[in-house]
Amino acid sequence: MHRLEGARQHYAWGSRTAIPQLVGEPPSDEPLAELWFGAHPAGPTRLASGESLQEHLAAAPEERLGSDVLAVFGPRLPYLVKVIAPASPLSLQVHPSREQAREGFAREEARGVAPDAPHRSYPDDNHKPEMLYALEPFEALAGFRAARRAVELLRDLDTVLARELVADLRSDLGGAGVRAAFTRLLDPATRPGADAIAETVEACAARLAAGRSPSVRSDRIVAQLAEAFPGDVGAVASLLMNPVSLRPGEVLFVPAGGVHCYLSGLAVEVMASSDNVLRAALTRKHVDTEAVLDTVDCVAAPPVRIGPEHVGDHVEVFYAPVDDFELAVATPPPGEPVALPGRGPRIVLALDGRVRVAHGDDALELERGGAAFVEASGEPVVVDGEGRAAQVTVP
Repeated sequence: MHRLEGARQHYAWGSRTAIPQLVGEPPSDEPLAELWFGAHPAGPTRLASGESLQEHLAAAPEERLGSDVLAVFGPRLPYLVKVIAPASPLSLQVHPSREQAREGFAREEARGVAPDAPHRSYPDDNHKPEMLYALEPFEALAGFRAARRAVELLRDLDTVLARELVADLRSDLGGAGVRAAFTRLLDPATRPGADAIAETVEACAARLAAGRSPSVRSDRIVAQLAEAFPGDVGAVASLLMNPVSLRPGEVLFVPAGGVHCYLSGLAVEVMASSDNVLRAALTRKHVDTEAVLDTVDCVAAPPVRIGPEHVGDHVEVFYAPVDDFELAVATPPPGEPVALPGRGPRIVLALDGRVRVAHGDDALELERGGAAFVEASGEPVVVDGEGRAAQVTVP
């Protein structure tokens, strides 16, 4: 068992206070968006020895990952764990499937695109389904709402753009209509200009102020996005999407192809070990419209919320519909150690309080925000103490 030092990511949308508070530090001088625990080369997590987790696993992959993981995923940790703290909206984005990632990665490699090039869309060849476990109230947009509901939000906006989107949606009140509307907003051939976007944003604000909004929440999100990214088409695109509010302890799953945008909050994010992000809007980074439209799933459906299965009285397990990871959260009663399920390579994260993590003859004390890596074995991880612990492992 090895104590981990997370890799810090200082993206502009991050909070200066949320992650520092989690780990017991003063506010950061710059936005601190994410804290990574895993073996992805874009954010090397380090052991107490200074060795990266990636190097540690590469030195003895079968012993440390286990033969089952090695047979399915090769010599790499299949998942990546992050603490994510958006203080302002992230980009409107999707993630590719495994096949799409492999094809996109190979294509950019053949073109000689540098791994760290700002216009690179596929830095690796893996898919990136992801699951969010809220630590504090968390706001997001995820997936497309029903076309009929989107029409209800757009039809009383007396703008040319709104009328065009309503016509697109009504052309097929299913996935094809949603795709037509979303494509109109993103495709360079039809993408509305800043004036058309501003006109529709202002129409949303006007009906909100007049008390006649068909969705106060949705119109407020439009205003929030427009303030963060003036003239950006993502503000209008949000009217096509499902708003999501997570309370602490609730979980959202985003599959490959699922369009989403995280707005605010603090959460543990678990995903396949990948940094493939296809951005559509609401960003100053590279936007790959063609890849987004090729990847996005336009079938309207409610957000995928995963409920826990209870293992004993004090452990909740959240099973994602993928083979790369599962999440268990333990809340041990005072003086009563609790065993966590799993036998593969595990990352354990203290969510609050102070927890003691034991594995065989090894034991570590973890303060809130601290993490440990446990190598594959048949021995369970046992936690006790005064707080909660999250464990990520391979199903």
